[in-house]
Amino acid sequence: MSKNLKPFTRKTKIRTRFFLRKYPALLYVIKWLLISIIIGILVGTASAGFLESLSWATDFREKHRWLIAFLPLAGLIVGMLYYYYGKNVEAGNNLLLETIHEPGRETIPFKMAPFVYLGTIVTHFFGGSAGREGTALQMAGAISDQFSRLLRLNQNERKVLIISSIAAGFGSVFGTPLAGAVFGLEVFLIGKIRYNGIFPAFASAILADQVTKLWNVQHTHYHIDFIPKIDLSSFVYCIIAGIAFGICAASFSKMMHKASSLFKSKIHYQPFRSFVGGIIIAVTVFAMGSTRYIGLGIPVIEEAFGKQLPFYDFALKMIFTVVTLSAGFKGGEVTPLFFIGAALGSALSLVIPLPFSLLAGMGFVAVFAGATNTPLACTLMGIELFGAECGVYIAIACIVAYLFSGNNSIYTKQKIGEAKNSRSEYLVNKSFEDL
Repeated sequence: MSKNLKPFTRKTKIRTRFFLRKYPALLYVIKWLLISIIIGILVGTASAGFLESLSWATDFREKHRWLIAFLPLAGLIVGMLYYYYGKNVEAGNNLLLETIHEPGRETIPFKMAPFVYLGTIVTHFFGGSAGREGTALQMAGAISDQFSRLLRLNQNERKVLIISSIAAGFGSVFGTPLAGAVFGLEVFLIGKIRYNGIFPAFASAILADQVTKLWNVQHTHYHIDFIPKIDLSSFVYCIIAGIAFGICAASFSKMMHKASSLFKSKIHYQPFRSFVGGIIIAVTVFAMGSTRYIGLGIPVIEEAFGKQLPFYDFALKMIFTVVTLSAGFKGGEVTPLFFIGAALGSALSLVIPLPFSLLAGMGFVAVFAGATNTPLACTLMGIELFGAECGVYIAIACIVAYLFSGNNSIYTKQKIGEAKNSRSEYLVNKSFEDL
């Protein structure tokens, strides 16, 4: 190096150090932006492939309904796959939450991604009632956590990585990146948000959603025809509806846990649980002569925004989903919760004088908010899906449903960071498995 360049190089280093001291967040942003790009590309691509596969499986089953007769056998095979080769990833979403709470755990096995993908496609191909969120989150977490050692992340950084992967999976599979980011920050610890993960969560969710869109994957769009101006009476109606949604969410969570315990206590060999559950679902579907309550149920959700549905729709979907998932079939609870909430909201228009499409939209996100204890994420999701005009209605319904769902959750490893009210302070730092 020439003598003329040495002073210049020295000055550049001094200026760089001074700049980094003045703006310490710059290195953090650069580091997590690069990590978020990796997460966004991989998770967005995985979500796109999963959504396309799921759409194909659903269409094929609806054209060949005789496939439902093989649901018990399909459940037995997937159950054996998990029993003999996938016991360490069987916990699913709860494993992701455990890893956030205890980041010193071993790396999430990569096999979680192909196992849950295959299991979910099989569930939908043969007629189980399940969703897709659980699969997207587990695929995202399994893929992303492989980089924790490669990038030499410490325990706190690994927490942020898993949170970001959850945000990316949720945001990309539903096309709601803002809700996905807040869901990742909100879901693992009720009442508290980890703000050092806010940039990676939003960056990962937005990038993953954009990558999914680049693959030309289409998300379902819903429309609320009429949104009345908010006044005292509509405010009261929102609270009443929110109470109903919260009770519904709590009932679903309780039914899931009790049904799972029943299957485990009565059938000790795990693969047989799916076999028996498959028989129950298949026989019921053929007896009813309808596939209305299996699969994702997207057509019925769209129907809820277009006309007033009967009260039994939400109850039947709840029963089908509880039996399917409690028996050990793979998938998620969220899209069935959308069905349950939208159907209940649409039916409530019989007694609550608000537009059925608005009530369907409120129920769509509020029952989910109550079942997962994520009112902020669900409020954002409602705004992203239905527009800001209904934001006040959505927010009231989600918050009230969250409060009235009590100490219940579909995720047993979700922890209570701050109790919902002062009378429940003793619950802080407990998980729902302990309650």
